[in-house]
Amino acid sequence: MNLTNISTVKDILSRHGFNFSKGLGQNFIINPDICPKIAEMGSAEKGYGILEIGTGIGVLTKELALRADKVSAVEIDTRLMPVLQETLGEFENIKIYNEDVMKADLRKIISEDFSGLKAAVCANLPYYITSPVIMLLLESRLPIDSITVMVQKEAAQRLCAKVGSRDSGAITVGVNYYGTVKQLFGVSRGSFMPSPNVDSAVIRIDVNKEMKLEPNEEKFFFRMVQAGFSQRRKTLANALYSIMGLPKNDVYSALSELGISESVRIEALTMEQLTDLSKRLMTIN
Repeated sequence: MNLTNISTVKDILSRHGFNFSKGLGQNFIINPDICPKIAEMGSAEKGYGILEIGTGIGVLTKELALRADKVSAVEIDTRLMPVLQETLGEFENIKIYNEDVMKADLRKIISEDFSGLKAAVCANLPYYITSPVIMLLLESRLPIDSITVMVQKEAAQRLCAKVGSRDSGAITVGVNYYGTVKQLFGVSRGSFMPSPNVDSAVIRIDVNKEMKLEPNEEKFFFRMVQAGFSQRRKTLANALYSIMGLPKNDVYSALSELGISESVRIEALTMEQLTDLSKRLMTIN
């Protein structure tokens, strides 16, 4: 069954009375070249279990199952369950969870379904939930090697920006704290049905095995990062005073110890400078 053939897709969806949901950000892949590339570049291979988030009609799911030992997919849309039974029913190494990924017990799924296997995540993420899903996967410290996802092109540029550049943001720092991120390839808007208004890109995050800070230091670090970027037009000292109530003199003192200007904005700081600053501010406060 060719799940990227428009006529085939329309026939399947029509028979099941399925209509696309804008609220769920549903755009199904119809470019036959895309999903094999995502699977091959996203660790879908022997010895791996792949966690997929959002199945659509199963185009990527199928490619993952052809390569990996097991695939566990989390799909929130109950209407797709009979569709997936038709499109993926022949695969014995696929398990579908009709759940909200933000509420699902992903650690349990990985532990039970991928016992004895390495694990990775592959997904075509709905634009509206890109950042929350990525940060959920990283902050949960799941036993995964990598996260390979298709996201909106603009989001990919922000995620893959260099920490310390004007294009960086809080999500950039967050992703780079937990792993190493790179953009793999672009995907045109015409590769989907229905076609979105923007282009997409596939990125891969290789998850760090060791973190830069101790667990008790991380909460303060991310509060500092969020505060700085929430008022990025202000100097960092003003932003931290405004949001966190940190005395400006304390921030100036910490910046001085690191050889950084008092007038610096958070977007100009590297990951090393951010973690060092966080540690110093924690000792002061």
